[in-house]
Amino acid sequence: MFEQFAAEARAIVASALEETTLRGDRRIGTEHLLLGVLHDPGAVRALGTDLETARSALDALDRSALAVVGIDVQGIERAPVPASRKRTPFTSGARAVLPRALAETKKARSRRITPEHLLLALLDCERPDPAAELLAELDVDRTAVRARLTQPG
Repeated sequence: MFEQFAAEARAIVASALEETTLRGDRRIGTEHLLLGVLHDPGAVRALGTDLETARSALDALDRSALAVVGIDVQGIERAPVPASRKRTPFTSGARAVLPRALAETKKARSRRITPEHLLLALLDCERPDPAAELLAELDVDRTAVRARLTQPG
């Protein structure tokens, strides 16, 4: 499927991998794909938020999830995952985004998956998916973003 990705969409996946490493995670999830999409200026405009705000919101979600089980991580820095020779796997949720992005590409009668198609696919994530939780934390109006991305012109 990656052969159908436009260069910009491949850069999004590379950015998602970078975000995964920066966060110390071992698998690329939907939240990493969303952070990767925010490396694209068009996605930043469409979502009305930026990468740093999204990173902070995701950190806050992590802290609150850990607090629920009695773990206080205030002041603790997460170490990056050491580089591996193995390919970093996708979570099942992130894998499910890819065919949805392809469906968005076909719906738009396009030949290549673009960052916009990836973002449209991520907008379809439902709670408790991490990307859905992050979009809610960022107070993103998914319907408005979808309208901005799909309107002609």
